[in-house]
Amino acid sequence: MTTNFHRKFAIGAEVATERGTHFRVWAPRRARIAVVEHSLEPGADREHPLSPEGNGYHSGWAPLRAGDRYRFRLDDEQTLYPDPASRFQPEGPHGPSQVVDPSSFVWRDGGFRDNCDARVIYELHVGTFTPEGTYQAAGERMKDLASLGVTVVELMPVNGFPGDFGWGYDGVNAWAPAQVYGSPEDLRGFIASAHAQGIAVILDVVYNHFGSDGCYVDAFSKAYFTDRYQCEWGEAINFDGPESAPVREYFCENARYWLEEFHFDGLRIDATQAIFDSSETHVIVDIVRATRTAGQKLDKRVYIVAENEPQDANIARAQEQGGYGVDALWNDDFHHSAVVALTGRNPAYYSDYRGSVQELISALKWGYLFQGQHSFWQKKDRGTPALELRSDNFVTYLQNHDQVANSIRGSRIDRLTSGAELRAMTALLLLSPPTPMLFQGQEFAASTPFLFFADQPEESAAVTARDRYEFLTQFPNIASLSSEHGLDRPALRETFERCKLDWSERERHAPIYALHRDLLRLRREDPAIRQRRADLMEGAALAERCFALRFFCAEADRLLLVNLGPDLALRPLAEPLLAPPLGHVWALVWCSEDLKYGGEGFGKLWHDGKFELVARSSALFAAVERQPQASDQ
Repeated sequence: MTTNFHRKFAIGAEVATERGTHFRVWAPRRARIAVVEHSLEPGADREHPLSPEGNGYHSGWAPLRAGDRYRFRLDDEQTLYPDPASRFQPEGPHGPSQVVDPSSFVWRDGGFRDNCDARVIYELHVGTFTPEGTYQAAGERMKDLASLGVTVVELMPVNGFPGDFGWGYDGVNAWAPAQVYGSPEDLRGFIASAHAQGIAVILDVVYNHFGSDGCYVDAFSKAYFTDRYQCEWGEAINFDGPESAPVREYFCENARYWLEEFHFDGLRIDATQAIFDSSETHVIVDIVRATRTAGQKLDKRVYIVAENEPQDANIARAQEQGGYGVDALWNDDFHHSAVVALTGRNPAYYSDYRGSVQELISALKWGYLFQGQHSFWQKKDRGTPALELRSDNFVTYLQNHDQVANSIRGSRIDRLTSGAELRAMTALLLLSPPTPMLFQGQEFAASTPFLFFADQPEESAAVTARDRYEFLTQFPNIASLSSEHGLDRPALRETFERCKLDWSERERHAPIYALHRDLLRLRREDPAIRQRRADLMEGAALAERCFALRFFCAEADRLLLVNLGPDLALRPLAEPLLAPPLGHVWALVWCSEDLKYGGEGFGKLWHDGKFELVARSSALFAAVERQPQASDQ
């Protein structure tokens, strides 16, 4: 670089108290680049040329302060462009960039550490989590999530995107928090609020493509993209072709930036199968290393989750073992099997699943169900061996943003099954070893849907609506619609507004909220459940719709019986997992049919050497010492 100024990151605008702001940008095919101050008065803009470094980068000083706005002039073009590494776009992606001074926020979370041993994830979309749809309003709800038992909030993408509402996966400002939710300082305030309640925050990042509307990085260099690979959402990112080193740096630095300047506690990396890289070292490995380095600087262990549709288990293996080194993978197999079990329907990508008790047992014991077998839906082998991975290498869920939205009405799972079956399956989710994830509002059976929404101009909106319809026609009930007009229109504000949570339902739906709260307390406090180790759990099918999970524990074994079928009397008990430890008997700890959860009640579930299981229920038993009988004296 051409200055002694010590930059925190390789690119972008960084404030220095005496000399103004230092700028650095990568534009290898541009001869001249200037910072253009943005003035509200026509003709009052001032230009400050940057110096080429000789390596494709241009850098230099300009007398801008925090809050000032600017654009770049490239060569002698009349069009001005926002910073590819803008820290904030107060007018959206098409407007000027703004200089941000992160040191103006005073952090008081120095003692915060993620509770690595008891993670419960809560996926949250800032725009629909509260009626206000802001970082500040979301922060005010962190106390509620803490009292529920949530330990990690997973924010859907908050990088800048065009329009007033959207999911965030077509973001174009990788470094700039979306202005529709508030300022960068507001985002920092949200994370500080979460930390004050003992909740870690991880950010969903999209490193596989940029959105098309408002993306200007190609004006600085065409090398950001490649045509060597096909990404289904946009142009593939160039991670392994000519001039790819600065592109890799752009994303690795971005990962580090979110942790160091916003105190995020980790990342969820979206659709890693679309991050194409044939280099000797995959860019995800470098991103993970950069993130962990940032964690070391902040003296905390970061948490990295990945989504990978082909189910490549190597992503969750340690880098020392040749893996990518992420902590956990989303497990769609558990979700798909559980949904089939709850609804009895298996269209489209659910068609490879039967919802059988053995599928559920195997998903909780071994992670992915498909570890290299042939998928008849995909017409190819799916997955790789993952038997040696730990339970905490997998994140399980009954709902997430994609799966709720992939339906005709954006219906949540409680609208698709009975209350009793959902209570029973919720117990399985929250008491089993893998890391559970709840989708916002799930804990109180939110009646609001979660639909696909994206604020776009009319022409783009029509294309998006058509593409969305074509994707969903894999489901026969949606294919029966004559056109996309039978679905909620993604570009309508009404579609977005309908998805906002109604927090008064937490009180109106108190029984289901109590169910989640009590189960999470058991997960946190019960000596056998809190081990969260699949190697200390075994399962057995007891009937077509009934199975047992045995949690072995030196302190006291636990037995979870899940009966998704009709009333069932278990006799004879020809299954060793049902035998209590020597000198012990089973005592009921918890049942999903408790009246306080909206159940119908239950009788004596264990008596006279047999189990009498209530239909569509889960029951947890503890091994307790057998009390001497009179006949034993």
